[in-house]
Amino acid sequence: MAIIGGIAGGGLLGVGFWFARERDRLGDRTLFNVKPNEAGLSGWVKITRDNNVVVAVPRAEMGQGVQTALAMLVAEEMDARWNQVRVEDPPEHGVYRNVDILIDGLPFSPEEQGTVVDVAHWMAGKLGGVLGVLATGGSTSVRDAWHPMRVAGAVARDLLLRAASRKASVPVGELVVVDGEVRRRNGRRVATFGELVDHVGDLSSMPAPPLKKPSEFKLIGKPLPRLDIPAKVLGVATFGIDVRRPNLLHAAVLNAPTFGGSATGFKVKGSLPKGVETVIIVPGGIAAIGTSWWRANKLLEERLEVEWQSGPEPNLDSATLWQRYEGLMQDGKPALVRTLGEERKPATVRPIEATYRAPYLAHTTMEPMNCTAQVTRQGDRNGVEVWMPNQSPTLMKLIAGKTADVPQAQVTVHTTFLGGGFGRRAEVDLVRQAVTCAMAMPERPVQVLWSREQDVRHDYYRPMALARWRAELDTSGGAPKLVSVAKRQVAQSPTDQFPARVLGLPSQGKPEGNAVENPPYAFPFYKLEAVVADGSVPVGFWRSVGHSHTAFFDESFVDEIAVALKKDPFEFRRELLTKNPRHLKVLETAAKEAGWGKPLPADSGRGIALRASYGSIVAQVAEVTVADGKTLQVKRVTCAIDCGPVVNPAIVRAQMESGIIYGLSAALYGEITLANGAVEQSNFPDYDAVRLADAPAMTVHLVDTGSSFVGGVGEPGTPPIAPAVANAIFAATGKRLRDLPLRL
Repeated sequence: MAIIGGIAGGGLLGVGFWFARERDRLGDRTLFNVKPNEAGLSGWVKITRDNNVVVAVPRAEMGQGVQTALAMLVAEEMDARWNQVRVEDPPEHGVYRNVDILIDGLPFSPEEQGTVVDVAHWMAGKLGGVLGVLATGGSTSVRDAWHPMRVAGAVARDLLLRAASRKASVPVGELVVVDGEVRRRNGRRVATFGELVDHVGDLSSMPAPPLKKPSEFKLIGKPLPRLDIPAKVLGVATFGIDVRRPNLLHAAVLNAPTFGGSATGFKVKGSLPKGVETVIIVPGGIAAIGTSWWRANKLLEERLEVEWQSGPEPNLDSATLWQRYEGLMQDGKPALVRTLGEERKPATVRPIEATYRAPYLAHTTMEPMNCTAQVTRQGDRNGVEVWMPNQSPTLMKLIAGKTADVPQAQVTVHTTFLGGGFGRRAEVDLVRQAVTCAMAMPERPVQVLWSREQDVRHDYYRPMALARWRAELDTSGGAPKLVSVAKRQVAQSPTDQFPARVLGLPSQGKPEGNAVENPPYAFPFYKLEAVVADGSVPVGFWRSVGHSHTAFFDESFVDEIAVALKKDPFEFRRELLTKNPRHLKVLETAAKEAGWGKPLPADSGRGIALRASYGSIVAQVAEVTVADGKTLQVKRVTCAIDCGPVVNPAIVRAQMESGIIYGLSAALYGEITLANGAVEQSNFPDYDAVRLADAPAMTVHLVDTGSSFVGGVGEPGTPPIAPAVANAIFAATGKRLRDLPLRL
């Protein structure tokens, strides 16, 4: 999710400078909401008199286990016991900014090195301090926190040692922290953390002590229990949909049927029914507000006549869009993204050409889209309060303040648990509508809740995309040899669209960065061109963003080249990865663990795919059966990942499995189509997902290549599954499927 990259690219890199070092991100010890029975050790850590360690986690928990992973970083360096660790949301402050989400938006791959890259990263870090952007996305949470939260833990350990030294009149050098308490080096207990609350207060902060070596880790790398699970299992976790404020009202929304449309007027048939307070126009549609969401929604469905202003393309349909894309493919003005290698022209060439298509996709988060807002207009209490599941409280606060015409300092955003994010909850449409509703009902909180139908039909979609590949084989003598590979890709760009619609920044007309990354393969010559499509369909950041469709295009065509050269797809990839040992080891692990090359029944096949994204490398092997040439079943998926240092292996495996299911749902069923300017799909019966009974057996293997680079895990599991399945179908049937979703 390159959300903030668009901000940086919009010309804000000239804004002043702030933090320079990880140590500077610790913040003041009083920053973290320190209560009378607590002692702050930095802006990230505090201890309580009842011997708990409380860690500030400024990233949204959407099921990815971020609360657990980030708390583990602090607990490791503190030598705390895991059962004494708790997490809290921190206050709003720049020290909690996400620097790596800014870096993710830069035009470099995560591991690229060099002076230019270093300077760009440094400037992004400075900019992050100035802007104070709080955001969760792009698989950056652990990457961003890896050093500052470990530094916070190390500083906390140092303060506890010096506090214990003061309390017991024992030299610091004779003390150690072991298993959540301070002891003498002979093992005698000196104090628990809780017993040191009153002895920490006036100790000055020292330079950060050295961090642990990986060989010294006691918690990092262990499958520790997740901190968010008990509340969810017990039913006491608060998601956005669970928010209940005093005098709460509920709003149902009917959005304009066509993209970019709006309501110009409306008429209620008869009087307002019991339980419905009012009906108002909101950005993008109409809202009914009442004491019951069901009653409000019923009015919208049965008793409301709306005058709609159509969007710019009220008659748009999918067939027209594909024709438009074909025209851009042929006659558009492509941007030359890059060339790699040296081009040569042999005497005799055999071309291989293929065209691939990927449709629009909706996010369909399990928790319906919602936001609760309250606007107060009483003197110095003039302000806005928002409760919502969101991926960027910074953006939500900005838009809430602009909508209500209230200074930013008078806006408060409470981030709840998210019932799925996937990039959808970085969008600001719900906060605009909720604040507008709350302005119509001053002093009362209003919860806007979209039906699933509104969600599916009014998303910010994964872009549809068209790719055309051409490879050339030298057939002038002996066995054919690959001499060149070229691709042209047409798609809308969420990186280009998002800053324009959210922040009003000018469009840059640049392709989405994740869709045009360098391939890992050593092609003799590689050329990539991209055409940014314009259009009225709103597009956004979908799990793994451009990687989700580009991996399908790339890895499917690599297979096609292998077949043309009469080579095994796995062995062909091995030949092309000799200069990328990390990729090679991941690929070989997946193939070995999947039993690549072992015989399968006649109606079965294996397919392999590899994709590096968000600093991690993932290979997957899919095993499928195709009964009677008609019925497809994905039976097994073997996944290998190198994500660098592993904080919690159980979380990594869970995220890989989650990414596989999410990507497989898109590969088999996902398709948003348009007719008469509107989305045709409405709910899960016509926008399906993989059900439990149809889920494949999954195994995940964590590959240690010795890399110290911290990669992401929330998104990298999604891209390889579609091409792996498509390649497996070809192995089973000899039929090459080049369009998503995969249909036999």
